[in-house]
Amino acid sequence: MNRTKGDEEEYWNSSKFKAFTFDDEDDELSQLKESKRAVNSLRDFVDDDDDDDLERVSWSGEPVGSISWSIRETAGNSGSTHEGREQLKSRNSFSSYAQLPKPTSTYSLSSFFRGRTRPGSFQSLSDALSDTPAKSYAPELGRPKGEYRDYSNDWSPSDTVRRLRKGKVCSLERFRSLQDKLQLLEEAVSMHDGNVITAVLIFLKRTLSKEILFRELEVRQVALRHLIHFLKEIGDQKLLLDLFRFLDRTEELALSHYREHLNIQDPDKRKEFLKTCVGLPFSAEDSAHIQDHYTLLERQIIIEANDRHLESAGQTEIFRKHPRKASILNMPLVTTLFYSCFYHYTEAEGTFSSPINLKKTFKIPDKQYVLTALAARAKLRAWNDVDALFTTKNWLGYTKKRAPIGFHRVVEILHKNNAPVQILQEYVNLVEDVDTKLNLATKFKCHDVVIDTYRDLKDRQQLLAYRSKVDKGSAEEEKIDALLSSSQIRWKN
Repeated sequence: MNRTKGDEEEYWNSSKFKAFTFDDEDDELSQLKESKRAVNSLRDFVDDDDDDDLERVSWSGEPVGSISWSIRETAGNSGSTHEGREQLKSRNSFSSYAQLPKPTSTYSLSSFFRGRTRPGSFQSLSDALSDTPAKSYAPELGRPKGEYRDYSNDWSPSDTVRRLRKGKVCSLERFRSLQDKLQLLEEAVSMHDGNVITAVLIFLKRTLSKEILFRELEVRQVALRHLIHFLKEIGDQKLLLDLFRFLDRTEELALSHYREHLNIQDPDKRKEFLKTCVGLPFSAEDSAHIQDHYTLLERQIIIEANDRHLESAGQTEIFRKHPRKASILNMPLVTTLFYSCFYHYTEAEGTFSSPINLKKTFKIPDKQYVLTALAARAKLRAWNDVDALFTTKNWLGYTKKRAPIGFHRVVEILHKNNAPVQILQEYVNLVEDVDTKLNLATKFKCHDVVIDTYRDLKDRQQLLAYRSKVDKGSAEEEKIDALLSSSQIRWKN
């Protein structure tokens, strides 16, 4: 830009702010001196004398007291009043600058860094630099009112429940009156959130007496069910019993009392506890189960003591060949029956450990008894006992094999216990359904059963097809060839 000296003077003279030029040596230099004098006079008001060696900076980043800062500060303060603007434009004498009003701003950069409570006081930059780095160097703005409500717990019951539902931490201690607590519970129930309901119930359980809590929950069935479930989960049997007693739920009270036997490890103490449960007001079916449980544990204690003695003596063959792997105490009825069939199968009915005695005492169904006895005797490979288990006699003295569980299941159990092929074939032949018989015979390689079945069906094609599945030169192949060449059989195909 090509401007003449006159144009530049006109530009600077007409500007709102006055800049420093070397041409206005007389007036501008005097103005600079006056501004410097004003700056130096501010040091009388500064409390901290340790920051004299530090350089002050303004909001624009310029050092306080520099030439450019002095001119800007003087021009800015002069423009704050109409009189100052008139005097700035005239620029006639030094006295006009002497009449300028004092700067009204009492803030510096350091005062914003540290903050002064006394109006008009300044703080040096050294004070600001001495603060810890974690301190905020900007003016702290006021927090929204909603943020302080987290700390003051100024929440309504509905707001509290909504916050709990979102997983936010929210103290419930501010709800002190019974009305507020019940309103909080009703809001939680209306949200249909089990976790929130449980959280409120824990608060009520801690802050209300049992009588008041039970009375209020009696008319609030949803919350009552949640409390019952919660007490069962944490195992608070005492409070649960008190609750059922208050609600006059005798059967649930009895069941809850019976459940305490699970916490008793000593067999004799558990037996005595079960004895006290026999007279509780259970239903007819449950009463029978409680009685059976007590009787079973009583017998298990007797059997365990006797068998432990026999095993330690080492005089019984069954215990020498097959040592016991675990105690029978507290075992289920089916396990106890299997144990008796394994170790005491031949005992008389009058003994406590006899399988027949257990069957009659606890009314074990025939299917369950046969299935358990078969598994125990097949594991011992006592095939004669297996055969006797399915042999029955009619009133004429004729014998017949009968299996309440079906012979197809008998075959599977025998094969699982590695029964010989001859034993398997005997029971496969007893399967009535032809297709099932052929499937089992083919699966377990009972060749004679397959050959005899196809012969009875007079199915030549199937017999020819099966011939390729047996070993060449085996007795089964010779048997098939003899049947195929026989003229006495009238084949269907």
